[in-house]
Amino acid sequence: MAVAVEHEPEMNAAFPSPFELKIPAECEGWEEMYAYHDVFSEDRREFDEGRGWFQLQSHYSEPFYPFDTIFLDYAAPALNGACSRFFVIPPSLGFESRILNGYCYISPNSVTDEATLAERTKLFAGRGGYYYEHWDELLANWQANVEAEIEELKALVVPALPDVEDEGLVTGGGGLGSSHAVLVAYDRLLEGFDRICHYHMQFQLLAHGSYVVFYEVCRQAFPGITDQTIAKMVAGIETVILRPDDELRRLARRAIELGLEEAVKSTDDEKRLRSLLSEREAGERWLRDLDETKDPWFYFSYGNGVYHHHRSWVDDMTLPLATIGSYIERLEAGEDISRPQDEVAAERERISAEYRDLVPDNLREAFDGQLTLCRTVFPHVESHGFYIDHWYHTLFWNKVRDFGELLELRGFIAESEDVFFLRRDEIRAALEEVRNSWSSGGAGRPRGPRYWPPRIERRKAIHRAMREWTPPPALGPVPDEITEPLTIMLFGITTERVREWLRPNGTDERVLTGFAGSPGVAEGRARVLHSPDRLGELEEGEILVAPFTSPSWAPVFGKIAAAVLDAGGIMSHAAIVAREYGLPAVVGTGSATRRIKTGDRVRVDANAGVVTILD
Repeated sequence: MAVAVEHEPEMNAAFPSPFELKIPAECEGWEEMYAYHDVFSEDRREFDEGRGWFQLQSHYSEPFYPFDTIFLDYAAPALNGACSRFFVIPPSLGFESRILNGYCYISPNSVTDEATLAERTKLFAGRGGYYYEHWDELLANWQANVEAEIEELKALVVPALPDVEDEGLVTGGGGLGSSHAVLVAYDRLLEGFDRICHYHMQFQLLAHGSYVVFYEVCRQAFPGITDQTIAKMVAGIETVILRPDDELRRLARRAIELGLEEAVKSTDDEKRLRSLLSEREAGERWLRDLDETKDPWFYFSYGNGVYHHHRSWVDDMTLPLATIGSYIERLEAGEDISRPQDEVAAERERISAEYRDLVPDNLREAFDGQLTLCRTVFPHVESHGFYIDHWYHTLFWNKVRDFGELLELRGFIAESEDVFFLRRDEIRAALEEVRNSWSSGGAGRPRGPRYWPPRIERRKAIHRAMREWTPPPALGPVPDEITEPLTIMLFGITTERVREWLRPNGTDERVLTGFAGSPGVAEGRARVLHSPDRLGELEEGEILVAPFTSPSWAPVFGKIAAAVLDAGGIMSHAAIVAREYGLPAVVGTGSATRRIKTGDRVRVDANAGVVTILD
């Protein structure tokens, strides 16, 4: 957890009210970009001002594009329903969420009444217990369902609107034309996304829940044990999320075996690489291997999958090709490019054995049972991310672009990417007008080409201004204590962290504190990256400073000395993946990207969760 500091804030202190916070004039009108229920509003001001709200940096560090808010309206009900009504997680009813000037804030719905907790615990014991007892078979069913959704999404076609319908539609006697198919395809796209959001939450909360229980058992047995020590006992996991990087290592070795190392490491441009290799038989073999590997392993977002503009490896091959070249160079230098999985696993077993020997007799059965359960279910915390956040979402964003192309062709938007500046209900309205205009043979004059482009241009200007605004880390009153487990473990929002946000800047601006996400100590020059499209700027031995990291950034972990992140908790994706690679990481600093500048020399003590700017 965060390092303690002197001078506690006043208990009646509060963050700004969302209704009184000054929004830049350049952002005026931002509310129209989002659904009425997603924003703070005067008609529920009393409710909203009575709660504490926290910016969800770990998942939504950037202002939302209008369409991308689909996550709030589809993923949030799936998560909240799993917490409150499906599994009945005892202390949690999920979260409230709001948008303020484009940024997402959450407020946990915690259960604190002892009688209610007891009743919910009974329900959860039966429901969660059933899943834990039948984990493997239920997970196999989950994977089949998710892969079926992926195949259905791949098969979804955005219908063309031809000058004249195919004669087969007439002679077949079906009676349903292309104008019907357009709306059906769009509705199916959204229905599929809603289903995948529910699959997303089906096992994830239980996987995290098993760790929370193990954590509590460890703290009961060893009150002074550190969060990082507990996390090490479930490290060294086999998870699908690390497979794409493993494939890059394999392709590097394969290039050397085929005598193609010079060509492959000479460029990160896919078109040029294909030109260099296509005239050689060995080159063709390597390219076939590359193409087979791309599906599915390159459906890997440069971000965390929740923003459409964070493209994936399959869309932009620069990072994976550059990484293959880097791995070839390291192999030629005699380095071992394997992940330190054996070392991490050995450390896991050593620590677990040492603590087990010291566990009090009355807690030994609970310790053994929860540790075994954790190691069984915890890999899903990361593995689900590949199937859904990366593979499915990559396909989903590109299908939305297909609808954008249809609107662009009909003159409703200037370019296909502009579709993301429309809310999903606005896209459907535009598609309804498109089909109405098309169905009349073009005799009418659709309003869309005059209605949507000026609105989109205004929204683009507002969105640019949003990016320049620094949202406060929290809003409203400070809660006495934060107890909701996901808020703490996954999002890194703790009572101590919130109180630290309230404190005025200390005398030493050089010191930042956060969570000891992954152990180790390192010094180096900082490289501050606010977006994944700048990963190529990282140089050997630098300290990566970023709002978040994605598992798809793992290929650069062998190059950097450490990572410092604004967001995340001890069980965040960034912390978990960093531990698997043995990369020192401090997460949840809240302000590293604002207080550290590229070129600063910093010391990262990821054992203590402290980052010091040395010069």
